[in-house]
Amino acid sequence: MLPSRLLRQALPRPAPSFGYSTAGPAMEEKPVESSIRAKLLRALQPVHLEVHNESSMHAVPRGSETHFKVVIASQRFAGLPLLQRHRLVNEILQAELAGPVHALSIQAKTPQQWEENQSVSQSPGCLGGSKHDPHMATKLGTQG
Repeated sequence: MLPSRLLRQALPRPAPSFGYSTAGPAMEEKPVESSIRAKLLRALQPVHLEVHNESSMHAVPRGSETHFKVVIASQRFAGLPLLQRHRLVNEILQAELAGPVHALSIQAKTPQQWEENQSVSQSPGCLGGSKHDPHMATKLGTQG
């Protein structure tokens, strides 16, 4: 048996972290979430990526993929102001934003910023007008 200090040295270094938000069965198909993840991984080569489907927080049918939060740390953001980082992510995801994605929250950091502060801000609750529509339960096929 190796002493603990040698064991720590022998262990492989952790790979970049990629958060996977899963709700429900692990094998559930999530094409929009998968597309977002694949495009960001390919284009930005992040050291950290989380893609959270926040649709369930809104007045949309169960299983929808319309509201997302992306937390991403990439060296590509170095030297870019926050607005430019968001524009870069929006450009990469332009097909999703033109189609099924209604809302996208972005937290874009450099790897250094991520190492210094790994906090992720909480998304606010839905305040959309349809949430207060007394007929929404009928429209969504749920009980009020």
